[in-house]
Amino acid sequence: MLDTYWNLTVIETYWENHHMEEQFQTSGSRERHLRTHIVEKPYECNQCGKAFARCSLLQRHKRTHTGEKPYEYNQCGKVIAPHSNLRYHKRIHTGEKPYECNQCGKAFAQHSSFQYHKRTHPGEKPYECNQCGKAFAASSHLQRHKRTHTGAKPYERNQCGKAFAQHSSLQYHKRTHTGEKPYECNQCGKAFATSSHLQRHKRTHTGAKPYECNQCGKAFAQLSTFKYHKSTHTGEKPYEYNQCGKAFATSTHLKYHKRIHTGEKPYESNQCGKAFAQLSSFQYHKRTHTGEKPYEFNQCGKAFASSSHLLRHKLTHTGEKPYECNQ
Repeated sequence: MLDTYWNLTVIETYWENHHMEEQFQTSGSRERHLRTHIVEKPYECNQCGKAFARCSLLQRHKRTHTGEKPYEYNQCGKVIAPHSNLRYHKRIHTGEKPYECNQCGKAFAQHSSFQYHKRTHPGEKPYECNQCGKAFAASSHLQRHKRTHTGAKPYERNQCGKAFAQHSSLQYHKRTHTGEKPYECNQCGKAFATSSHLQRHKRTHTGAKPYECNQCGKAFAQLSTFKYHKSTHTGEKPYEYNQCGKAFATSTHLKYHKRIHTGEKPYESNQCGKAFAQLSSFQYHKRTHTGEKPYEFNQCGKAFASSSHLLRHKLTHTGEKPYECNQ
């Protein structure tokens, strides 16, 4: 109780000194904000015991138990929970991006994405891991990172029992069961299981490379490739496997390495039963069944089943020889 009293005293002083009343117009919003400081979570789920600072968060959590999705979009029939997610989903169809950065002009459909983007300009990373000191621009990224330390997988599929560290991974996994691909490219009609895969695909049409290295100026179409490239400058390998001590530049490479130890192959072809440790290998294999070749070279029209084969083909046109022996 004494700790709580001192926390509240400090917060009240901060509130007065920094005119926080101007930012929180109602007593309700002020009380909710105070709970983020004193970590009070009075709203508890009667099914699993998890507690929340706000009633709305508890209501949203309860739907993970019931499966309830009360908001339906009349254009595509998709049922979504909660109401704010329906609003964001509508923007996928309309292309509306109401949040625009006044520094670079980039626009966003979601306010949270906009807030995260603003921090990329000053390099602000206010959320720090108390185990390794790594800092993040968004609290959700910190929470995701913490699971690399704890190994926690809080998102479980109740049909097959498989568990995931990230909610987005659970959603993607569910679609491997249902075959659902709700995100469609308005240029070629190709559909995808996740919005991130659709965004990545759209760049094959536009050629956009939004991720640029501020050290060498090289630009990338995918964030994961960009992050890996940055580590070639710094040599940083923050993701270490606690069984063998081997370290990696990205969490994805760590995840793949773990499967060498465990033998896990989570991606299985429903046509031939062959299983794979890496998603990219699984995607390439599926194309041996379908004959699909989504990577086309715009100079000669030749198409390929994998992006690496397309890159290799491009070198035959440019004559570039990027691999040099240092001996």
